[in-house]
Amino acid sequence: MRLFRRRPLLASVLLCALAVLAARPADVDGSHGSASGVSAQVARLYRDAALATRRYEEGRREADAQRARARRLEERLDRRRWEIAGAREDLGRIARAQYRSGGGLPIAAHIAFADDPDDLMRGQHAYSRAQLTLDHALERSRRAEARLAADEARTAAARQALEQRNAELVEVRRGIEEKLEEARRRLQGQADASVASGACRGPVRLGQPVTGSTGTWVAPVETYRLSASFGSGGERWANRHTGQDFAVPIGTPVRSVGHGRVVRVSCGGPFGIEVVVQHAGGYYTQYAHLAAVAVGQGERVVPGQWIAQSGTTGNSTGPHLHFEVRITPQAGSAVDPVAWLADRGVPTG
Repeated sequence: MRLFRRRPLLASVLLCALAVLAARPADVDGSHGSASGVSAQVARLYRDAALATRRYEEGRREADAQRARARRLEERLDRRRWEIAGAREDLGRIARAQYRSGGGLPIAAHIAFADDPDDLMRGQHAYSRAQLTLDHALERSRRAEARLAADEARTAAARQALEQRNAELVEVRRGIEEKLEEARRRLQGQADASVASGACRGPVRLGQPVTGSTGTWVAPVETYRLSASFGSGGERWANRHTGQDFAVPIGTPVRSVGHGRVVRVSCGGPFGIEVVVQHAGGYYTQYAHLAAVAVGQGERVVPGQWIAQSGTTGNSTGPHLHFEVRITPQAGSAVDPVAWLADRGVPTG
């Protein structure tokens, strides 16, 4: 069953990774293929991708702003050119009118043959002032047009540079995707081996970036798409689905939803690799089908802390996080996790 609420997966975020990520070594501390090396590599790629995405989005917004500025400048240039064309047309009309009325005779001849020389002089003075004013206006318009054209050229050059940089980032993403896909494959392979042997690997300490989250409760993953919901039916479950599934790629950082203590870390059974955290008020949260854990049993955790990485271990048909809320540490006491989070100010749907 699929719910209709969608959020962008972090996989789409990785498309925007910077070139510096491609130059990073494929393994951490030379531990090629080791459990800690692969987990840390995937976690590092997620951290770097988040930073890369912010930079890419800043560049994209700046490019959009440059395009908007170029459009405004072009509109101003068009108006200025229209004004200049109109002014030149006015000057032409004045010149044609003078030619028709005066024929091109010197002004002294006009005065000599005029019925009222004073009126003629006043008319000639007004015409001269109008022509001078028009000449000044044309010169100002030409200077303004030149400035606008220069601004437009600079804006177009800056926009082109930004778009070229973003295009280069799009090219880099291919290498980043390949590297991440390989790291995810190895991470899941190690997780499957742990489940098959029934022996949990020790916690992998992930270098979590400093976040601005100050809330008491958070969602178990930052970006996701909701899939199987609480209480839904399916052939994979004996009765009804006891949690909420968050569809995320393998290796996505899984967060503790609140303050608590880790009371269970296990690596077998239908839930695959799982972590259970006890919270105040008699509630327990379960994080299942994991690929790796980042905490040990008995540890204290805080809201937003990375406690694991998502996977598809156990009874799972694809990468996702199975998130469950219970009133006991064991299965069979689950409550609706979406409503439970919503009551704590964390909307997910």
